[in-house]
Amino acid sequence: MRSFPPGFLWGAATSGHQIEGNNVNSDYWQREYAAGSEVPEVSGDACDSFHRYPEDIELLAGLGLTSYRFGVEWSRIEPERGHVSVAMLDHYRRMVECCQAYGITPMVTLNHFTVPRWMDALGGWHHRDAAELFGRFTESALPIVRDGVEWVCTINEPNIIACREGAADPGAEPVAYGMARPHRKVSAELARAHRMAREVLATVPGVRSGWTVATQAIHAVPGCEEQAAEYSYPLEEYFLEAARGDDFVGVQAYTRTFVDRTGALPPPAGAETTLTGWEYFPQALAIGVRNAWKVTAGTPVVVTENGIATADDPRRIDYTRDALAGLHDTIAEGVDVRGYYHWSALDNYEWGRWSPTFGLIAVDRATFQRTVKPSAKWLGEVARANAL
Repeated sequence: MRSFPPGFLWGAATSGHQIEGNNVNSDYWQREYAAGSEVPEVSGDACDSFHRYPEDIELLAGLGLTSYRFGVEWSRIEPERGHVSVAMLDHYRRMVECCQAYGITPMVTLNHFTVPRWMDALGGWHHRDAAELFGRFTESALPIVRDGVEWVCTINEPNIIACREGAADPGAEPVAYGMARPHRKVSAELARAHRMAREVLATVPGVRSGWTVATQAIHAVPGCEEQAAEYSYPLEEYFLEAARGDDFVGVQAYTRTFVDRTGALPPPAGAETTLTGWEYFPQALAIGVRNAWKVTAGTPVVVTENGIATADDPRRIDYTRDALAGLHDTIAEGVDVRGYYHWSALDNYEWGRWSPTFGLIAVDRATFQRTVKPSAKWLGEVARANAL
């Protein structure tokens, strides 16, 4: 038995756009429905979690999980610049209270890839005042987290946002690893926005804030170590350095990336791959955690995402078991890891496609009926035992 520290958070994660449905005022909805859009599938009603979140939270609690990481949508809270929707603040506050009623610790994400249409029209994260706009949004969102919310993620995977903004097609799937080099000015603006949001959140007693980084488990092809380091720094270490001194840093890990003199390579020939085309590599989690701990000089770590896109649920258990074994090794080595959040709670909209199923819980696309998978029950047993 591998026991985890007392009070270790066992959770599952989601994002607003991917599960709520009808996020009509966001930039990504605009891309989905634009004339001639190259987004293959639209989000539509998604999982209807905007209305069904009490069922989702009840299911997670019943499984034995102790925490739920969910996102709030800037485009709902501030549908027009300067106009704050009290009704939407109340909605997300009810989500927090629902978590608390079921004994679930809420972790709130303020930005998970999407921004309001008006923000996008200004240039999004390219705008010179993007950080100030996000800081003011954070102030507007304080009523959601002011009472009893301990964990807040400012920005989800800023390194992937910077990659998307550096891509020829900014509407491309934002979680496609290595799709472009990070846009340097956007990276800097995101770091500034993160600092401003943390300053706002620091005014609320008891709130711990940080951001989440998509770690890459970079592997250098022999002889290409220098190129791998040059590839890795603007993609990962830059964003980890920005987390030094934060209350925590979120580590998100799925696969590894091989790098040679030309850059990132596809998975090795013959390697097992997932429904996203990524190599099956559960060891990525431990590698990402160790790198975050090292680069941040000891900032506490929370695994804010880890999972696998597969229709083979027993394989999901295999992947998660091996990832957690590696995570436990890092704790035994002295890394301060506070929790683990599986991606994702539900089979959801994966930024243009419905086929990559990451969820612990299946969702019927027509009826929205939730079906708990064996992997969810397995992870719940691990959580109840606080041991693997």
